[in-house]
Amino acid sequence: MAQLKVFARRDRAALGLTSLRSLTIGVFGLVAVLGATVSASVQAETLRLLTWGDYAPPDLIKKFKAETGIDVEVTLSNNEDMISKLRATGGAGYDLAQPSVDRIIGPAAEFKIYKPLDLTQIDTKQIDAKLLDAAKKSAGMDGKAYAVPYLWGTLGLVVDKKTAGDVKNVNDMCKDGHKGRIALRLKRTTLIIAAFANGDDPFAAYGDKAKYQKIIDKAGKTLADCKPNVKFFSTNSDQVVNGMTSGELHVFEGWDSHYFKLNQSNPNIAYVAAPYLGWIDTFALPAKGTNDAAAYKWINFVNRPDNAAVIIDSAASASAAVGASAKAQSATGKAIAAFYTPGVIASIKWFPPIPAGLEEMEGKILDSIQAK
Repeated sequence: MAQLKVFARRDRAALGLTSLRSLTIGVFGLVAVLGATVSASVQAETLRLLTWGDYAPPDLIKKFKAETGIDVEVTLSNNEDMISKLRATGGAGYDLAQPSVDRIIGPAAEFKIYKPLDLTQIDTKQIDAKLLDAAKKSAGMDGKAYAVPYLWGTLGLVVDKKTAGDVKNVNDMCKDGHKGRIALRLKRTTLIIAAFANGDDPFAAYGDKAKYQKIIDKAGKTLADCKPNVKFFSTNSDQVVNGMTSGELHVFEGWDSHYFKLNQSNPNIAYVAAPYLGWIDTFALPAKGTNDAAAYKWINFVNRPDNAAVIIDSAASASAAVGASAKAQSATGKAIAAFYTPGVIASIKWFPPIPAGLEEMEGKILDSIQAK
């Protein structure tokens, strides 16, 4: 800078070629240094988010950057993929992840892919106290919280009351009147719903593998015997929504979001507790994330009621943010707020953490159902 000041004081006509070259090199050198500094700053202020589709709407990402200067780099994923990605890197590569509450403590203990949250950095008053407690309980280890809740919802039976008004659980789906008219998913959740329909409590048996094996064996038989009623084993939302809209299906096992969508155009569509199985998607810190500060800012930002309402409308799921549902603008958002009364919420069976080995046991049964 001293050289630039000297040149500024001199008469332009007195500047020789050598001086001009020096000035040019000095300016370009300064620009290069400043450019490198700005580049490093931008890189340092990027939040790498591993999340589900529709959980980080582009408009909110823009708003967040305008408020904080931090960009959000989104990688779409699901529970299994999150574990796989973070396990491959030892918990590196991302600053914030959004696993379901039952998929945190097991992988954290076994693979060391998550680290505890510093709750003093989170405005927990913005989060529903009951859901926060549920997340702490399900995703707590050694007295430390590994997750806070973000979005939640349930799994049940979506029923056309005109053709399947008698259906209250999986066993009812399997009655003769619904042959070729139901859809199921070959997933662990379907086994659990069938177990509850049989009068068992699979969650209470999580700590006893022998007992759990008997429960899911029984549930597997229920589903295998029900195959004549199965139109198809569904693999995506379009299949079941289109099947119910066309009248091809009487009932299917699905998410509350399916019900909210279908009920808007057909009030005969009902959502049956089988019982309702509750999921909570959370915020968790990857073990080797490098921008915790940005992660905490994002958590607090999206839990503001006005922002959380945008996410309810985007993801068609209930938010853990206090006051968010009242601000939702979409028909689905308003339906969510109306449906989930305190009584309904109290009846939900929340998924507890999955002990190691259970999914392998369940997988064998599901494979055998497919093969029969």
